[in-house]
Amino acid sequence: MRPLQPTYIKVTWVLLVLLAAFPVLAPLADLAGIGKAGLPSDHMPAFAALAGVGWSAFKSSSPGAASYIGQLETGYALHEAVFGILFLVIVAIPLRRGERWAWFTCWAVLIADLGYTLTLARHDAGLFRQSLIALIALPVLLSLQAPRFFFGPQSTS
Repeated sequence: MRPLQPTYIKVTWVLLVLLAAFPVLAPLADLAGIGKAGLPSDHMPAFAALAGVGWSAFKSSSPGAASYIGQLETGYALHEAVFGILFLVIVAIPLRRGERWAWFTCWAVLIADLGYTLTLARHDAGLFRQSLIALIALPVLLSLQAPRFFFGPQSTS
């Protein structure tokens, strides 16, 4: 029988599952946007800021380069989805079971979150705000889970 956990541990775990679901669902929306316009709609402002021209104008003037960017975006979305599935599985199963390695592993996601914020999201206020949710929420939620991994009974796995 599992020892009873404080309510905040359960709540923070549920919030971590929701946070981990985002990198699984967001790439699906990106793939839909790529299929429709060649670029995810939420990436268009960042593209315009970096390229100095809107996506539609760029696509018309440079169809080969636009096709290449669309392929890169597709590959990025697929990688993000795979990474997101892995993160979601780690949060949903071993983290829930209290396996300490899973808690440490979840911190690695901050590298991707910070990289996204510094490379793409900083060029668009909406993406920037969304990226800050993960950058702030993940360390807060994992920190709230820490007592369970360092001061409670440990899993033998």
